[in-house]
Amino acid sequence: MPYIAELEKRGIPTVTIDLEDQHEMIKEEALRNGVPNVRFLAASRYLPGPEDVDRIIEPTLAALTKPLTKKEKESGHWAPPQPRVLFEGTLDEALTFYQQTRYIGLPVEAPLCVYTDGFPIVIPTEERVKEMLTGTSHRPDELITLQHDMIGAQIQGGGTPGVAGGPNARPSLFAARKRGDVVRFEPLKRTATVEQVAVNAVMCGCKPEHLPVVLALSQSGTPISTTNFPSQAVCISGPIVKEINLNVGCGHLGPGSPVNGPIGRSYQMMAINLSGAVPGVNRMGCHGSPINNGGTCYGENAAGLPKGWLGMNEEAGFKKNESVVMVQQIGGGIQGSQFSPGGYRAFQKSGHGGIARRFDVKGTPGPHNWLEYIVPGVNALREGGTTFVMVPEMAQHLKDYGFKTKDEVYEWVWKATFETVGAFRKRSWPDFQMNGWMGIERTSGKPWKELPDDAMVPAGGNEPIGNLVIIAGGQEEASVQFMGGRGQSFSIDAWR
Repeated sequence: MPYIAELEKRGIPTVTIDLEDQHEMIKEEALRNGVPNVRFLAASRYLPGPEDVDRIIEPTLAALTKPLTKKEKESGHWAPPQPRVLFEGTLDEALTFYQQTRYIGLPVEAPLCVYTDGFPIVIPTEERVKEMLTGTSHRPDELITLQHDMIGAQIQGGGTPGVAGGPNARPSLFAARKRGDVVRFEPLKRTATVEQVAVNAVMCGCKPEHLPVVLALSQSGTPISTTNFPSQAVCISGPIVKEINLNVGCGHLGPGSPVNGPIGRSYQMMAINLSGAVPGVNRMGCHGSPINNGGTCYGENAAGLPKGWLGMNEEAGFKKNESVVMVQQIGGGIQGSQFSPGGYRAFQKSGHGGIARRFDVKGTPGPHNWLEYIVPGVNALREGGTTFVMVPEMAQHLKDYGFKTKDEVYEWVWKATFETVGAFRKRSWPDFQMNGWMGIERTSGKPWKELPDDAMVPAGGNEPIGNLVIIAGGQEEASVQFMGGRGQSFSIDAWR
């Protein structure tokens, strides 16, 4: 749409061809990009390609050759009012107001909440918002801006508190931004103030001590992505994990925590209220994701890190004593339960059971590399990095096996995803994830289209550091994998 908008503003007619159930999304995208009356036609989800082309080719050519009308030449961005407090009245009236719904047509065809995620909320009264704001030294009317540079795809800075930098900095896989840049919340590119973030934190049930975390993750602009069933997860690392009693033990991805739940939920609430996210209009996940129901926030158990393994905060270029929040875009759900804890213990303790037989180590006690069992399935049907959330004991077994650092784990996992170009071309999204048809293949430096079918390429992303390891969970030997790797990290301390 940005390119279409550029052409339209030059007086060059364009026509967008999309699907009928996505017309509302096109209208909002056009409005956001300053061309509110862009021309568009509907392709069919069901007709065979040649038949569908015959059906729309004439109206397409007509739309491209007909001069733009005065109405179509109109330009301007939609700037809806953003009230400081959404409602004033009694608590009962406010509850009714906040729980109101509106009917969304195709492709939803059901009522959806306007201001909430569908769960009960805490009404953000003036008093509650004022109390929430005691959790930060920033002014209520201060716009949310980036607190440190993100140059290229890498975070960098001078090593001062709240500024990422140093030799351990990892790519963020997001666009470059500079300290002081005003945050534009997706999908409608709106801005927000500290107080508006605090209002949403109150609604989610957060406490004042949680506000610096919520303000830090708000710097992401709450991207929600689209299509299929995208998810978002929030991961916290550093001293604040213990300060706010974040659950990093048994059940840390499940319900029950008065810390994990509200913080995770705040991401989704901000996406709704600060960026106008609406399923079926501009949030087009065909199924949605249970990871987003109530939000997903988890943390790193720094005490469980094997000696020599860096925490997520240090990997992102921050210091060990700095608190950081990482926002991840997850390409689906969670993979886990590849083996039973008892089977894992037999494998490591004495070399018995099915896993030992598979790797021909029967009768040989561990440590063994248990990643060999699960990695082949992780990238079997998808591309890109993976997040491995493992309990401390399993991480220590990898260290004892020979992985002295996390980087060595990332390198091993990445190399295990290599396959032939012939096999890679049979995947569904290689062109989307790695520009696998027209771009340059990173490991060889050659154009993809020049590579022979037997050339080896990584299905697990362009670089090893797209993967991520987080130590957390109970004592049962189990690992779960998020279908998506390293995200974008922000300083929490900068918002205290």
